[in-house]
Amino acid sequence: MSRILITGASDGLGRALAVELAASGRHELLLHGRDAGRLADVATATGGTPFQADFASLAEVKRLAAEVAGKYDRLDVLVNNAGIGFHVDGRTRQVTADGHELRLAVNYLAPVLLTRELLPLLHAGDAARIVNVASIGQQPMDFDDPQFTRDYTDVAAYCRAKLALISHTIDLAHDLPGITVNSVHPASYMPTSMSRRSGMDVVDTLEQGVAATRRLVDDPALAGLTGRYFDGGTEARAAQEVYDPAYRRRLRDLTGDLLAGF
Repeated sequence: MSRILITGASDGLGRALAVELAASGRHELLLHGRDAGRLADVATATGGTPFQADFASLAEVKRLAAEVAGKYDRLDVLVNNAGIGFHVDGRTRQVTADGHELRLAVNYLAPVLLTRELLPLLHAGDAARIVNVASIGQQPMDFDDPQFTRDYTDVAAYCRAKLALISHTIDLAHDLPGITVNSVHPASYMPTSMSRRSGMDVVDTLEQGVAATRRLVDDPALAGLTGRYFDGGTEARAAQEVYDPAYRRRLRDLTGDLLAGF
């Protein structure tokens, strides 16, 4: 039985993925969420084990990893799904208690830190997989203004963080033999609370997003496939910066600086 940790499992895509995986009866689910009530509800619905943490705090990300490591000796799949979306006309820049722009922190720094902290458990897993839920919306990091203090918009901050996560995926795939690491844009504007807050019309179904993500979680046909980006169920090309070693090197250096002390 595979042991799977899904972040952001209390709502939207994460919850739907947890429900579908639970129905198979083949997986042990560890479920992360920020809201205690919704987290308890999905844990009851799936039989999964709940772990509460707010990814706007890097200390809470580390605490979550420590709690998981304190209970388990291995992890077979990590689904980095938790995230914060955007308002189309959003121009109110928010900063976390750690001093990071909110979408950068939650959508990029948190999954990078969580993955790093859980690597010992993943190395102990059975052909472990890391699945990074990304987006077709991608913009390169402004290395002169990584905290996005100028001309801020929610949409651009979200897209910068998602491209960074895809770039990180490529680096991890090079660095982690024996563990597969892939990223996926599951679907566009599914009927979730995140999409509703964006003000955009629904484009794809939640079922499409679940199917695209689940393939990377447990499809035997994808065993050993790593360092790829998927648009739905199709392997695709991400933004050109992802494939530029110089860009990824600058991003690695920046990430190390931003996570210093954690």
